Amino acid sequence: MQLNTAFQDPQLCRGLLQRLERALDGRTLRFMEVCGTHTVAIFQSGLRSLLPASVTHLSGPGCPVCVTHDAEVAAFLDLAGRDRVIVATFGDLLRVPGPGGRSLKHAQAQGARVEIVYSPLDALSLAAANPGDTVVFLGIGFETTAPTVAATLLMARQRKIENFCVLSLHKLVPPALRALLDDAACAVGAFLLPGHVSTILGLRPYGFLASEYHVPGVVGGFEPADILLALCLMAEQLRDKTPAVVNAYPRAVADTGNPRARALLEQFFQPADALWRGLGRIPQSGLALRPEYADLDAMARLDLRLPEVAALPGCRCGDVLKGRIAPPDCPLFGKKCTPATPVGPCMVSTEGSCAAYFKYAE
Repeated sequence: MQLNTAFQDPQLCRGLLQRLERALDGRTLRFMEVCGTHTVAIFQSGLRSLLPASVTHLSGPGCPVCVTHDAEVAAFLDLAGRDRVIVATFGDLLRVPGPGGRSLKHAQAQGARVEIVYSPLDALSLAAANPGDTVVFLGIGFETTAPTVAATLLMARQRKIENFCVLSLHKLVPPALRALLDDAACAVGAFLLPGHVSTILGLRPYGFLASEYHVPGVVGGFEPADILLALCLMAEQLRDKTPAVVNAYPRAVADTGNPRARALLEQFFQPADALWRGLGRIPQSGLALRPEYADLDAMARLDLRLPEVAALPGCRCGDVLKGRIAPPDCPLFGKKCTPATPVGPCMVSTEGSCAAYFKYAE
């Protein structure tokens, strides 16, 4: 039996569901996942329909495209409008609406040089092929993707490709969890912590969840049995009043994370305040390039600023990302806002909670 198939075994999952019901014993559990892959996995596997009625699933700010702020989208459009600039971006970001409903897709249709890439290394190759232009890679995502960007910056230096730079809008997960817990309206009882991010971070950066807020945090995998085991551990911690941060995904995540990847991040980046959709400005929750790499920093090199912009009219993606509402509670959901005609980013990304609800929810 293949490993992943073993974690989908119906008998194993039934046993874990029974364990979860025993641990709950009539208590409620409001858990939040903060990983777009978990969002899709929970819906796609049908787990939501199997969970006890006393379990509430909240989908948090774990989708990189979804948490991209309106001001950041405005900066993308600014870059796309400049002469001799090629914007290199992942595909999902192309359709995120910005001020006036415009997106990079609109800019591209109007002649802007916007190229879809599948990795930052593709953007570096694009720069090498276009020496008369400046290629700007739009660096979004969490601790998982930032090391690959750092490695690309290292390669740019080694290969002396001088027409390449990065707009670093990477975000850090632990400060966002703190911001959520400081918002009483979120009422998160436990966190299903992101498996991919945790391969880099390990457990230590999440320690404050239990020590300061007395909230369980469980790093979980993405198969049905992985997620159910994580929920069992949350419920048992709440039952026993022993909140802790634990690793329920040891086949992929080491408790100490990946020190080499973190060292590469620290070489090129430093923590900085960052804007999050719905959560606003969170101190020290982003990654900015260090001053010694200003030539690789689109902000410094191109004198770029994040402007003040109005929020998208009617869009409640911010409330969805904070767990305040479920996507169907937004008046635009399934009506004006669909995957074909998205109003907000949570309907754009394949990892967005609105897109998941639209595709999988009954």
